[in-house]
Amino acid sequence: MTTVPITVLCMPHAGAGAGFFWAWRQVAPEGLRLAPMQLPGREDRTDEQPHRDVAVAVRSLLPEAVTAAAGSAGIAVFGHSLGAVLAYELARALEERTELPVAHVFVSGSPGPWHGRVKRSDGLDDAEFVARVEELAGYRHPAFDDPEFRALVLPTLRADVAMHESYRPLSDEPIEAPVTCLRGADDTLVSEQDARRWADATTGGFDYVEMPGGHMYLTESAASCLDVVRAATLDEVR
Repeated sequence: MTTVPITVLCMPHAGAGAGFFWAWRQVAPEGLRLAPMQLPGREDRTDEQPHRDVAVAVRSLLPEAVTAAAGSAGIAVFGHSLGAVLAYELARALEERTELPVAHVFVSGSPGPWHGRVKRSDGLDDAEFVARVEELAGYRHPAFDDPEFRALVLPTLRADVAMHESYRPLSDEPIEAPVTCLRGADDTLVSEQDARRWADATTGGFDYVEMPGGHMYLTESAASCLDVVRAATLDEVR
């Protein structure tokens, strides 16, 4: 087994930032080096305008991803919900525009890329939009009850949701890297059938893994998620 770590590029869900994955670093198994990717409009980039287009977001993330992957034994990409489509398209960009091999792509809490959302949130007022986000996420963040917090995060969250709702695959061609799709067994937003459609997005191998919990299962399952990542990626780089 290689002693050089595999870099896992981590893409957060809508409204979240790289900080979501900081705690994951504390439970990351040996052999994995987590590299959370940061989008503008949040945390240390609150002074920047958030992206509203997946292609633009991926183009801006690619140099950071290449830098983060330097010196690693291989690259994996992990993303949840909005992060899943960003992970998929970032993997495509790495395959098409760099010499860096992508060992594995992990998509979580998302239907296959050709089966996106139909309902749109454009034009909703703040209260309706927050209710829509609760529907999409499957829970209500208590901070939304704080007017100052809500005013701070809503512009970025609106941009993220718009980016997700308007997403269409950037190519009709599947990627080469194998894909593992993770889904909460009780997820009422993404069905098993729709999640398994990620099999059409790769010419490599495909695997489907169910985890205990609902759509946001990963908030309580960091170690279990990383065990799945480690097992699959180490198999690819051995």
